[in-house]
Amino acid sequence: MSAMQTQELEQIKATDPSFGASDRPRRGVVTAVAIWTAFVVAALLLMDVLDLKIYGVVVALAAVAVALVTSRMGKPVSAIARARWRVDWKDLVVIGGLYVAIVALFRVAFTVFTADRVAGLFLSFGAALLIGVAGPVVYTVWIRRRPLASLGIGLHNLRSTVRLGLLFAGVQFAITLWGYDLPRPVDWVPLLVMTLTVGLFEAIFFRGFVQGRLEAALGTGPAVLGAAALYALYHVGYGMGADEMVFLFGLGVVYAVAYRLSENVLVLWPLLIPLGSFFAQLEAGDLVGELPWASVAGFADVLVAMAVVVWLAARSERRRRRVNSQRTISSPWVADRPARDAESVGLERRRGVGCRSLDDGS
Repeated sequence: MSAMQTQELEQIKATDPSFGASDRPRRGVVTAVAIWTAFVVAALLLMDVLDLKIYGVVVALAAVAVALVTSRMGKPVSAIARARWRVDWKDLVVIGGLYVAIVALFRVAFTVFTADRVAGLFLSFGAALLIGVAGPVVYTVWIRRRPLASLGIGLHNLRSTVRLGLLFAGVQFAITLWGYDLPRPVDWVPLLVMTLTVGLFEAIFFRGFVQGRLEAALGTGPAVLGAAALYALYHVGYGMGADEMVFLFGLGVVYAVAYRLSENVLVLWPLLIPLGSFFAQLEAGDLVGELPWASVAGFADVLVAMAVVVWLAARSERRRRRVNSQRTISSPWVADRPARDAESVGLERRRGVGCRSLDDGS
């Protein structure tokens, strides 16, 4: 570039404040994504260092601190702590009803039937897992006519999701299962299949559904903290105590942030959540060697049932799009269809942004 061109460029910058401004939000988004990714990695590493109770408190406070830092980066990297109150009471009622039913079934499975009565434990446990996936999918796609992507289900943001998922799972594996002396296959294979099934339930119910609906109503910050709190408290169904729940609240914040980075459940499943749960079950030892080989088929059946519900929902969504498309072609002046509500349109626009930061996007 010549000296004259450089001088002209400087004059344009001086006289036009908007020159180059379009790049600033994008740079801010990239910076915020990097900061929050580093937060998740650091929080995972801290599990190998801190006491359980201290971990939960430290992670929650660190998340608030990072939110304050990134909130100063300007739009669209704005306030994780800033709430926008647009409460959909139907959503909250469904969340509450499903949550109570799931926790009650877990409580029956692990405190009434226990490992002494495996059939009753599995039936209660499996029913809770299936309700936790089928309930949100049916409510979202067939009742509210929202896209599956609003539950984090789909191939959107796939590249960034895969990269983040492998990074987080690699850290998790390094601090838990690397070099771990596994027991006999009969003792750990059923546990692994169980954690895969539970992990899918937790990713869809707590991240895609609970966190997604809370964010739509209250904003990102309250959604992250609220979903983390509900995730911790639901472990009362397992019979866990307060100390463990404090730790699980911190872990819930980590999972919530990881999900928010890609808005795709594949960042958490099938690697991150199942790996952590599998290691926790091995360390606790309560179910090691207690689940028979037959339970593998049982949990596989639950996974297949979950997959069928999602497949049916995806087929229904595609069919609805085709019908709407045909109506638009035949009558271009017809108003927007229910399947393309404001939320659907917003999701489609955001799909093009790729890996996003923890912001309200406003």
